[in-house]
Amino acid sequence: MATLLEVTALTLSFGGITALQEVSIAVGEGETLAVIGPNGSGKTSFFNCVTGIYRPTVGAIAFRGASLLGRTPDAITRLGVARTFQNLRLFHNMSVLDNLMVGRHVHFRTNVFDAVLRRRGEEIRHRRHCEQIIEFLNLEPVRRSRVADCPYGVQKRVELGRALATEPKLLLLDEPVSGLTQEEKDEFSYWIHEIQGRFGITILLVEHDLRVASRLASRMVALDHGVKIAEGTPAEVQHHPEVIKAYLGE
Repeated sequence: MATLLEVTALTLSFGGITALQEVSIAVGEGETLAVIGPNGSGKTSFFNCVTGIYRPTVGAIAFRGASLLGRTPDAITRLGVARTFQNLRLFHNMSVLDNLMVGRHVHFRTNVFDAVLRRRGEEIRHRRHCEQIIEFLNLEPVRRSRVADCPYGVQKRVELGRALATEPKLLLLDEPVSGLTQEEKDEFSYWIHEIQGRFGITILLVEHDLRVASRLASRMVALDHGVKIAEGTPAEVQHHPEVIKAYLGE
């Protein structure tokens, strides 16, 4: 299995606080890898380093062999890395469809002549792609609705759809099922499986719910206080003494 993302000795410090300490993780092309850990373990900080929101103090991050260090979040998106957020970052006064169209902006190739002549071929092509994602995620009934008027579970699907609209090679999901009912968790888990199977997208997910993470991931990495404490299959990681200690205490 070829390595798609390779993170080496990643360290992130804020003043006297070390959020990540020499974390090394490799993600193989086509796999689903889960990063688990209790609150404050550094999971989201790790995502923020990969996507260019934070610049690590020390370490290397390579995607398809190219360094991501020093690149802006939009440049990293153009390379094929997309993400969702635990706290949704949608345009609430825009429609579901328009939110997905925002995700397509990295692929727009319009020029001054198209603008002057009001050619809409480019927009129509991207809109057609978004409509396919809307159909895939069962968002047709709300495609014209304001996101603010949609239930929370639907909003989670919209953010997932916007990430898919960028056509990523690597999709980072930050707590994808947090705040959902059990039925919604089951549905969302189904879509994550389908994303990998149908689109061939590699998935890296942060998840606090160990049952969901075990169902979705073929491999797990556990963090605690910014340090990698375990790596292996879901069963191996969940039964690791350091992981049990991190979740349950002594």
